[in-house]
Amino acid sequence: MLETMICALVTILPDFLFRRFVQGKRIGQEITLFTLWYELRWGLTTCAILALTIITTLFYFHPSTTSVASYFRTVTILPQVGGRVAEIYVVNNQKIVAGQPILRLEDFSQQAQVQAANAQISEVQASLNVAKTDLAEADAGIAGAQASLAQSADDLQRNQILRDEGSSAVRLTEIERLENLVAEREAQVVAARAHREAVEYQINELIPAQMNSALAQLDAAQAELNKTIVEAGVTGTIEQFGLQVGDYVSPLLRPAGIMVPSNSGHSRFEAGFNQMAAQVIKPGMIGELGCMTSPFTVVPVVVTSVQDVIPSGQIRPSDELRDPQKNATPGTVLVYLEPLYDGFAEKIPPGSNCLANVYTDNHSKLHAEGLGIWNKAFLHVVDTIGVVHAAGLRLRLILMPVNTLVLTGH
Repeated sequence: MLETMICALVTILPDFLFRRFVQGKRIGQEITLFTLWYELRWGLTTCAILALTIITTLFYFHPSTTSVASYFRTVTILPQVGGRVAEIYVVNNQKIVAGQPILRLEDFSQQAQVQAANAQISEVQASLNVAKTDLAEADAGIAGAQASLAQSADDLQRNQILRDEGSSAVRLTEIERLENLVAEREAQVVAARAHREAVEYQINELIPAQMNSALAQLDAAQAELNKTIVEAGVTGTIEQFGLQVGDYVSPLLRPAGIMVPSNSGHSRFEAGFNQMAAQVIKPGMIGELGCMTSPFTVVPVVVTSVQDVIPSGQIRPSDELRDPQKNATPGTVLVYLEPLYDGFAEKIPPGSNCLANVYTDNHSKLHAEGLGIWNKAFLHVVDTIGVVHAAGLRLRLILMPVNTLVLTGH
């Protein structure tokens, strides 16, 4: 409408003034409702062509959309194990920080596993104490066996000397007995030393391995016990939390609630423009948007990135061939927008529905050398009519409460 009124000022109005004051035709006489088309045919035709041209140029070089939203992610509150709720530490709509406990599940079996692991550690520690006693006993056994061996060796040596001197007080059977006794007590010394080595092996290798295994079982049991406490992974707000003590929750069957991260969705908007705008919208372009949650506020934005694919073309492996004719609604070009100035979009909550315009800027092209006069004129027109689109955005934002609360029945 605004474009048509502006076009009428340079087409219909001059045509009417020419008919009225140059040709002398009078309103109600020569210029009537029935002769309006014939008398103002040049102005009306030129106005229609010019209005359509301006509107087409306006919407092509300055795309607009009503499909703008600030999407935010949600985090499902899920326990790592299933169980009944024993304690609840938060309430609905409460703001929590990362690491803060949310609820605790019944942990009878987990506590029993921890106690069993602690008992096994105590048992291994007791085995270590017993092994140390066995080591002292083995040392005493070695000392006793060595003393007996030394005594037997001395007796054998004394009898062998007497035999060599030809004494009749020594019998050969006694020497043989002492030789056997020395061999036996040497074997006892070897056995005592082997026993000591076995005890040392238990103290240095076997018992530490058993202790490590017991500690690992304790860590595993403690980890299972820690799984019964559900903590917040990120800072955010608890939503849709209606859990009660005694309810059963499961990582597969029933979540505990939803948490909205505090840094998700703020100051970032996703806009869907028609596919024809893909040739115009580029990163770095300036735009404006207004949201239903703040209808009288215009937020300057900048295009940060443009998705290089159109969502309607995505496919998934199936047993059916894709028919392009079934794409009844063409997909849109997804454009990411961020506020041009910090803090301008803080009052707009994530999830708001918004309107947005993006404006083509030919300032750098106009200063290029070798640009023809007609190209300069066209680029000036493109930049100038962006003001009309900006005014239209503000008009729609002003009328948004009326359209929403009155004309659409709330």
